Amino acid sequence: MKNTTQRTWQIATHGAGLRHSQRGATLIVGLVLLLVLTVLGVSGMNTATMEINMAANMQFQQDAFQMAEDAIDIALGTTNYSTDAPRFVPWQGGDFDRYAVTNYLYAAPPAFGRAFSAGAGGFDAFYFDTQAVGRGPRNASSQHVQSFFVVGKALE
Repeated sequence: MKNTTQRTWQIATHGAGLRHSQRGATLIVGLVLLLVLTVLGVSGMNTATMEINMAANMQFQQDAFQMAEDAIDIALGTTNYSTDAPRFVPWQGGDFDRYAVTNYLYAAPPAFGRAFSAGAGGFDAFYFDTQAVGRGPRNASSQHVQSFFVVGKALE
């Protein structure tokens, strides 16, 4: 009987000693894992925020591009071109703005019908440049230049 009691006493003391020496290790391992997960979460949120900003900036740049294209369409659609002074076409709305300036460059006989351009009553090709600027949110801007010519009665 003495043997069994001694054996029970040894298990109890060694078991308690092992339990006593490991006290707090689980807490430290848990806290380290929690710290690692927190760092990964914060890093993921920063990455997601940066990607959202990049996508928004790309959208704003596209808005500015479309504004400039629209300004050119408005300038060409008016068909009110002048050889005297630049033609300014403003248009504004909301957070965006766009404008276009059409400048007369020069007149020359059209390449397709030089025979028609000789003498009085002939035709010339009048060359113009339209410079358009479109602006969107967050200072996004886009600038376009469109050149075109209009065939009309020759200047005398």
